[in-house]
Amino acid sequence: MNVEMNRDTQPGRFAGRVAMVTGAGSGMGAAVARQLAAEGARAVILADLNGEGAEAVAEELGAGRAVQLDVAAAAAVDAVADDVLREHGRLDVLVHAAGVDDPEAKQRIANALVEGRPPEVTDRLDDAAWQRVMRVNLDGTFHVLRAAVRAMRPVGAGAIVVVGSSSAFDTPVGYPHYAASKAGVHALSQAVAKEVIASGIRVNVVAPGPTETGMAARTPEVLRTGFADPRVRPYATPEEIADIALFLASDAAANLVGAVLLANGGRFTV
Repeated sequence: MNVEMNRDTQPGRFAGRVAMVTGAGSGMGAAVARQLAAEGARAVILADLNGEGAEAVAEELGAGRAVQLDVAAAAAVDAVADDVLREHGRLDVLVHAAGVDDPEAKQRIANALVEGRPPEVTDRLDDAAWQRVMRVNLDGTFHVLRAAVRAMRPVGAGAIVVVGSSSAFDTPVGYPHYAASKAGVHALSQAVAKEVIASGIRVNVVAPGPTETGMAARTPEVLRTGFADPRVRPYATPEEIADIALFLASDAAANLVGAVLLANGGRFTV
């Protein structure tokens, strides 16, 4: 295994465990997959809509295998989970980092800032844009949670971590569909967490603020500049968010159930 350990890696923390990561082709998902492999996971399934991206990350990991997956497709999610069980007999850890934003809405917000006027997004938001964000972010989370619970409940153990967003709390102006989708993700995850803890399955959420991912790279510069507040920490790295996600997935977080950990560098508290 040729994975370099970062300063926060704890060798053996996930020794022998079978893990699956969605959105693993880049950003936070890729960072989680790398760290799982570095910490002893015997198998890491890297799922991403961008199959080539997932394959590139998997090649770094001695325990990695890539699959192309659209989390909005329920049958495809179920099929991947079934394949994991057939190949490995169990699924111990699931980190769900797949999600989408809306570059067009971001550009409208940016244009309004440059022109010194309030954003006008909601009345121009068409059904397709709304449904795309909801289908991937909210429906996709349901599909992944359901498949993971089906895999974990028979063995009475497992840890699921969902990547939400601080946008669920501060509800950015001009970004109603994204904020609503992530608020739904948080509520869905917490409701499932209360149900499945009786079966030994823990579900928790990390809610990042601005993080240096491909999604952030597509954010217009005027919006990125708005996040550059010297009074708070700068953009998080994917590895910093991965550290939090894997703490939640680890035995050290045994008493955390239905938690939503806000990881926004001090931009606001809830």
